[in-house]
Amino acid sequence: MAQDIRDLLKGYSPTEPKLSKGHESRFEDKLASAFPVEKKGNSSFFWLKIAASVLVVLSIAYVGYQTLSKNDAIENDIVETNNVTTENPGITLGDLSPDLKKVEDFYVTGINVQLASLEKSPENEELINGYLKQLDALNKAYTALNTELNEVGPSEATITALIDNLKLRLELLFKLKNKLKELKQLENENYSNSTV
Repeated sequence: MAQDIRDLLKGYSPTEPKLSKGHESRFEDKLASAFPVEKKGNSSFFWLKIAASVLVVLSIAYVGYQTLSKNDAIENDIVETNNVTTENPGITLGDLSPDLKKVEDFYVTGINVQLASLEKSPENEELINGYLKQLDALNKAYTALNTELNEVGPSEATITALIDNLKLRLELLFKLKNKLKELKQLENENYSNSTV
């Protein structure tokens, strides 16, 4: 008893449904009662809307101005340090992961301790100044790498280079300490040889 649908639809012509008389007017009446039209005589509410809009725009402009002027003041302040520069706000090694923060803190603390323990004297001043110039060059390279980290984004090569830079600075300070010890021992030997 299967019938082919194509055969059934061959003679079919759709007819539009007819609405009863007055259907449209009844629908419009129900619509008007459900959603009444607002009267245009309420002008005080209109002025309140305008005043609120102006207040919001002025508030946004004031906050924007304050934010921009604070950024300008921060950029004009220059902070000089002998160790890791912090002029560049942005991403640092410590911001990438807690492990990298520990590594960075370890090296920075070691560098600061070694710099603080340097005993400068007229005999070793030239040696210390030479090493400090090398440290300054490494510090500038670190700043450049940090800028690259912020502009390009974190990559394994940049992170490795930043850690290697910190490691090189610490090793350089250890070499300086060893040279100062050797210099002091040499002076002590020369002094003891001259007194004998």
